[in-house]
Amino acid sequence: MATTQELSDFLEQVERRAFKQTVYAVRDDHVAQDIVQDSMLKLAEKYADKQVSEYPMLFQRILQNTTKDFWRRQKVRNLWTTLLSSFSGNAGEEEHDPLDTIDVEDESSNPMVQLEKSQTMVIIEKAIKKLPSRQREAFILRYWEEMDVAETAAVMGCSQGSVKTHCSRAVHALAKALGQHGLSASGILTRE
Repeated sequence: MATTQELSDFLEQVERRAFKQTVYAVRDDHVAQDIVQDSMLKLAEKYADKQVSEYPMLFQRILQNTTKDFWRRQKVRNLWTTLLSSFSGNAGEEEHDPLDTIDVEDESSNPMVQLEKSQTMVIIEKAIKKLPSRQREAFILRYWEEMDVAETAAVMGCSQGSVKTHCSRAVHALAKALGQHGLSASGILTRE
């Protein structure tokens, strides 16, 4: 079992390399710093009782998984942003919920566009309502409330692996439901 000082020394040694590695992967210094910090915390919280010799491999696995989680979250967030972006009212609004704008009359809009928007929103709402409750809960917490996997797992009272499974199934079910109505999500929801 490693001491607190040994863990601290290890983290100090790998921090700079991990940051550079992650910057290359995500191309954003701030995001890379967050990923490295999350990975360091996970190592300290879950594996502090391991031998120092095990830290390098454990840390690399944690860092890779945290980076993959970031990309998965981005992929799904981009899908829903794209699908719901046509519902945005004013681009300058700070707090904007696309679900709120569907009933707002915009006299400058084409009535056909308004009809398409309202029909699409109905399809999305029905698809979300049809999800099993755990999938719906995981999807909303992860992608609309923007919680990370650990936070979602804590709220749902399940493992992080279960959260990932629920989210993956929800996203694929929603993509299938939207595809049945001619709304394409292909290319965005590929397996990694």
